Amino acid sequence: MGFSSFPHLLHLFVLVVHLGLTVGKALPPNSPAVLRVNGRRQVQSGPYVPVGNQSKSEGRLKVGSDNIILNPRFENGLSNWTGRGCNIFLYESMGEGKVLPPYGKFFASATNRTASWNGIEQEITGRVQTNIAYEVTAVVRIYGGNLASADVQITLWVQSPDMREQYIKVAITQATENDWVQLQGKLLLNGAPSRVVIFLEGPPPGTDILVSSLVVKHAEKTPRPPRPAMRNATFGVNIIENSELEDETNWWFPLGNCALSIGIGSPLQLPPMAMESLGPHEPLSGRYILVTNRTDSWMGAAQMITDRLKLYLTYQVSAWVRIGPGSTSPQIVNVALGVDGKWINGGQVEINDDVWHEVGGSFRLEKQPSKVMVYVQGPAPGVDLMVSGLQIFPVDRKARFRFLKKQTDKTRKRNVILRFSGSEASNVTGNFVEVKQAENSFPFGSCITRASIDNEHLVDFLVKNFNWVVFGNELKWPWIEPRQGILNYKDADDLLNFCENYNLEIRGHCIFWEVEYAVQSWVQSLNGSDLLTAVQKHLTDLLTHYKGKFKHYDVDNEMLHGSFYKERLGKYIQANMFKMANQLDPSATLFVNDYHIEDGSDTRSSPEKYIQQILDLKSQGALVGGIGIQGHIESPVGPIVHSALDKLGALGLPIWFTELDVSSTNEYVRADDLEVMLREAFAHPSVEGLILWGFWELYMSRQNAYLVNAEGKINEAGRRYLALKKEWLSYANGHIDALGEFRFRGFYGTYNVEISSPIGKLNKTFVVEKGQFPLVFTIDL
Repeated sequence: MGFSSFPHLLHLFVLVVHLGLTVGKALPPNSPAVLRVNGRRQVQSGPYVPVGNQSKSEGRLKVGSDNIILNPRFENGLSNWTGRGCNIFLYESMGEGKVLPPYGKFFASATNRTASWNGIEQEITGRVQTNIAYEVTAVVRIYGGNLASADVQITLWVQSPDMREQYIKVAITQATENDWVQLQGKLLLNGAPSRVVIFLEGPPPGTDILVSSLVVKHAEKTPRPPRPAMRNATFGVNIIENSELEDETNWWFPLGNCALSIGIGSPLQLPPMAMESLGPHEPLSGRYILVTNRTDSWMGAAQMITDRLKLYLTYQVSAWVRIGPGSTSPQIVNVALGVDGKWINGGQVEINDDVWHEVGGSFRLEKQPSKVMVYVQGPAPGVDLMVSGLQIFPVDRKARFRFLKKQTDKTRKRNVILRFSGSEASNVTGNFVEVKQAENSFPFGSCITRASIDNEHLVDFLVKNFNWVVFGNELKWPWIEPRQGILNYKDADDLLNFCENYNLEIRGHCIFWEVEYAVQSWVQSLNGSDLLTAVQKHLTDLLTHYKGKFKHYDVDNEMLHGSFYKERLGKYIQANMFKMANQLDPSATLFVNDYHIEDGSDTRSSPEKYIQQILDLKSQGALVGGIGIQGHIESPVGPIVHSALDKLGALGLPIWFTELDVSSTNEYVRADDLEVMLREAFAHPSVEGLILWGFWELYMSRQNAYLVNAEGKINEAGRRYLALKKEWLSYANGHIDALGEFRFRGFYGTYNVEISSPIGKLNKTFVVEKGQFPLVFTIDL
C-alpha cells in the first residue's frame, strides 16, 4: 500500500538494518559526581568506554518487580547501560532547569550521536524468555539539533548461535523537545539466541535521545472482549432523513457558505451496489440536491445522524452523484463522515463528465461518538455538486452469507460418480461407502518472514492450515540489495528451503515497487541510464537466482499509487519489466498488485482504473497473467467487494487476494470482517487464491488483525477461519446403487473413500479437479 491524500493503512513493516559498531557490554558503575555543563546539571558515572570494550556488570531486579530491565530509572546511575556508538550521560536537569525528569531524580542522554542508529542500550540476554510476549514502555524526548520533533524507536538486536543477526522494530513514536512522551510496543523472541540487546535510536545525528525509564515486562493477559450486542438492528433501513427530498431540503443543511436547492432529473433506480444489498426496491423520486456557490472543496450538503447510528453495525453507503459544468480536470466526489471532528471515508468516485455516477463505501463505529455528521464534498471550488438518493443502512451479513453458500456450491463443487468395477463389483451393491475430503485444493496462504519461521508454534499452525506463502520483505529489492553491489539472498534462501521442506507453494513479492518511499536511497540517487542498468541487473540477478522457484511474481508493486520508475525511465518501463521477467522465468505467472481496489475508498485505484492499467500494459506487450488485490480492508461489505470482482473478472485473468487482513480491537468483529472477505472470495469464480498478510500477533504489520495471539492462543477470528476451512471440506456417505455407483457433489481437492463389504474394508484416494461435467472415478475392486 502507500500514502495518499486521504488516510490509508500501510502494510510495509521494514526491519531496520544497521551497520556499525559491535554491541558492547555494560559499564561498571562508579560513584556519581554532579557538575554543570552548558546549563545541564550532569551526573557523571565514570569514564566513557568505547562500545565493544566494556566489562559486564552485575545487576539485580527489585523484589516483586517483573521488569527485566536492570536499573530502569537510572537510580543507580548508568549501571547496566551503555552507549551504542555514542556517549551516554546522566542528568538531573537540562536547558537551565527547563528539562526535568518526569519522575525520580535522573534521566539519561545519548549524546554525540553521529548516526541515526546511535543511542542507549542494555543487554538482556538470559533475562528475556523465548515465546513469551513482553510489553515494552519507554518515556523519552529529544534535545538539540534544532529539531522540534523526531522519530524515536525501540529496537531489539538478536544474535543467533550461528552469528546471524536480526534487528526487530519494537515500537516507534514521534518525540518532541518540549515534553516527555511515552513509547509503547510489544516484543516476542523465538529460538535460542546467544545474545539479545534492546536499544533506542532514530533521530538524525546531532540530536540527543533522552530517556527517563524503560520497562520490559510480561504482557498482561487481556480479558476476552464480549460479543457486541446488535439487538433490534433494522437491516437495510436507510438512516438518512428526507433522502428522497419530498420535504424540500428539510433535515439537510449547507456545510460552509454554499447554497442548497432542489433539482429534478436524477436516476430513478437504486445504484447497483445498493440494489444487490437491498434487493427489489421502489423507484427513487428523481429529485436531487444541487449545491452551488461552493468556495472550498469540503463544502456540500450535510445532515446530522448521531442518534441514528448503532455501534458495531457495518453500514453501507450509496448515492448518485454528479458535477456541474466548469471543471477542467477530473473531480473527486466523496461521501464523508465527521465523527467528533475526525474524517471517515464513506466512499468516493472520480468524475470527468456530466453524467450520474454511483458512489459506494462503508464504515463502522466501535466507540460511542458525541457528534456524527454525513456530508458530500470533494469537487474544486466553483464546481457545482449534485447528490441524489443518499442511502446509509446497516447490512445483513448473515443473509449475505446464506446467498454466498449457494454461490459457493455452484463455483467450487463438482458432481462426482464413483463407479466400481472388477470381479467383485457385482457383489458390492448395497455396500456402505464413506467419502471424506482430506484437503481442499483452493490456495489459502499466509505471509511469513525469516523471523517467523523460528517460532515453532507459528510454524505448526502454518503448515496445518495453509498451503501457500508469500515473503513479507525478504524478496524485496531493498532487502536483497540495501547497498549497491552488496547482495543478501540468505534470508530469502532460508525461507525458500523452509517452504520446500513443507511443500508450500510460494508467491514472489515483489521484484520492484513503484512507490518512492519503498525505493532504497542508493537507487533513488541514480540517474536515468544508471537506473536502467540497475533495474535490468536486479531483474536478471533475482530471476536467475530463483528461476522456477516462485509460482507468481508481483512485478512492479502498486503502479496505481506510485510512478518512481515510470517518471525516470519512461512510460514503457513497466511493460518492459514484465517482458524481461517472462524471458528470464517463463514458468512464473506475472501479476499486477495494488490496494483499495475492492472497497470504493480510493479513486486512484478504482476497478475501472485497474482494468485500464492492465489493458495498457498488455497493449505494450506485457504478459500480465494475474490480478492481485491486496485486501487491506476495513468494514467490508459483500456487494461492494463483489462488484469489483465482477468488473475485474471480465478480463478473464485469475484474481488473487494477495495481502488480506482485517482489523478490529474486538475479535468477534474481526472474525465477522474476515468471514465476509473469505466467503466473497471463495464464492467468486474469478478468484483463484487468497493469501493472508500474516496471522500471528507481532508478526503482522497491521495492529489488531491477528488470528493467533503472541503466545499461541487462537482468537475468534482464528476459530472462524478454521471453521470455514472445515465447512469447505466435503463429506458424503451412503450405499452403492444397483448400477454399481455412488454419487455425491463435493469441493475440489483430495478425497479418501472407504468401501465396506462382508470381507473387509477397501480404501482408495482420488482427486476432484475443477470441471464443468461430472467426474467419473473408477475403482477397481
